[in-house]
Amino acid sequence: MSNVAFDLTGKIAVVTGGNKGIGKGIADALAAAGALVHITGRDSAAGAATAAAIVNAGGQAHFHACDVNDAQAMTQLLETAAASAVELGHPAPRLDILVNNAGISRADATPEVMTDETWLEVIDTNLNSVFKCCRSAHPLMKQHGGKIINIGSMYSLFGTPYIPNYAASKGAIVQLTKSLATSWAQHNIQVNSILPGWISTDLTKGVEADAKMVAEIEARTPAGRFGLPEDLGGTAVFLASTAADFVTGQNIAVCGGYSVS
Repeated sequence: MSNVAFDLTGKIAVVTGGNKGIGKGIADALAAAGALVHITGRDSAAGAATAAAIVNAGGQAHFHACDVNDAQAMTQLLETAAASAVELGHPAPRLDILVNNAGISRADATPEVMTDETWLEVIDTNLNSVFKCCRSAHPLMKQHGGKIINIGSMYSLFGTPYIPNYAASKGAIVQLTKSLATSWAQHNIQVNSILPGWISTDLTKGVEADAKMVAEIEARTPAGRFGLPEDLGGTAVFLASTAADFVTGQNIAVCGGYSVS
């Protein structure tokens, strides 16, 4: 297949939580493939640095400080991103790619002692905000089609005794992805998810400080290592491109083989 299929030139993308970690790896890859990437996040310094690095490398990026839990602000941000399509020569606002990456983990606690507040904080950020962003993106995509990529986890597949809120939110991402895919296929909107394995980010610092746990994870992973944020980039570009026009409702593990060993 020609590399033209993976060319995202002229595409408008939004990556939530794109200022660091997995989101940054995906934002970098989409920009390198030619997309104008709008990055969101709460850390303005990290976001500005990520956008500046993309521009310095010859790409196009803007950072917007925003909390995904603020549905009204996120809707406005998506509309602002869509409006930037006119600057690229499109006749009307449009959103081509939405990557729902922003997520949190809170309180390593067994279910019987987890508070309502801790449960709801994670569910709101990791699941409810994704649904709301997708819903807001729909009218900006339905006239011309689009690509939505939701970020799940190995905990979309496996249980855990200590962060049931996180596991529940990521498990639900799989079913939300399938539901949106079946509903919006009629509008040529493909909805898929990426399920990262153990990726070295801020969220895994605690785990990586535990030599015994690192050894166990690496022994379980056929690739023999933690992944890096850039390891997600190729899959994201594929799913965002015309090469994936007949791929929808899928949940792709990018885990070095962790999920099959």
